Amino acid sequence: MSFLFIYFLLSLDKNFVMKNRRDFLKTACKPVVLATLGIPLLEACSSEELSTTDSTVNSNSGATERAPLTVNISSGDFTGLQEVGGWLNYTGENLLLVRISEEVIRVFDNKCPHQGNRDSWTYNGSQFTCGYHNNSYSDSCSGSLKCYTTSLSENTLTITFD
Repeated sequence: MSFLFIYFLLSLDKNFVMKNRRDFLKTACKPVVLATLGIPLLEACSSEELSTTDSTVNSNSGATERAPLTVNISSGDFTGLQEVGGWLNYTGENLLLVRISEEVIRVFDNKCPHQGNRDSWTYNGSQFTCGYHNNSYSDSCSGSLKCYTTSLSENTLTITFD
């Protein structure tokens, strides 16, 4: 609905006299104003895009489940994970990976629990810090970041999204 149409409807009431735009906004029905203004503004504020890669939908609950992901840590950008303390923000899969020991690589969702940002992280040897607001999160699976189950066999890391 356009503002002119709403103004026309409101002006049909003989007792209604609109002096300016502020009066109009005060008297117009809030849902109509939100429907014409609010929804496009809310959509423009969305901070992330939905992705359907490596996902299947569970028909019983409507939840999205990701298939396990296998990574060769001896190739490409993953070679830093061969050393204890090495880490990577794998933005292509929305994951933070960190080598805790010779046998353990932990994998977390890289969505900041505070504001949902994914692309600006640092790691200091025990905590991840979001670059947008400087909140820090433990690299333990009992912290605020969602932790996924992993298994490491030689240079092959398997991540299970449970």
